[in-house]
Amino acid sequence: MTVQLNHTIVSARDKQASARFLADLLGLEVSPRYGPFVPVEIPNGVTLDYMDVPGDVHPQHYAFLVSETEFDAIFARIRKAGLTYWADPFHTRPGEINTNDGGRGTYFEDPDGHNLEILTRPYGSGA
Repeated sequence: MTVQLNHTIVSARDKQASARFLADLLGLEVSPRYGPFVPVEIPNGVTLDYMDVPGDVHPQHYAFLVSETEFDAIFARIRKAGLTYWADPFHTRPGEINTNDGGRGTYFEDPDGHNLEILTRPYGSGA
């Protein structure tokens, strides 16, 4: 067996709303509640387990490698939702996408301030 990431916990103020936000944008399903978690399974088998936390949420970064077709569909949903998006992780280039490594990528925030990213080519992959 090779080592694989199976799941990670994503802190949220409203786990159901945050899980729904991600699932809707990525075109995925929210899985049934499991204990204190609301899971969203990514097609590669990794599950993001949303959990309510008291107090402040400390934003994290989650990047999703997608196909060109998936990028188009997700990016259309980002724009339709009126979300601000950036070409860079530091949010200095609003309203732009990047073309790093010959692909496309963009960053946007979820309701808890997590920095989400979609990209079509892994960083360092060329072009």
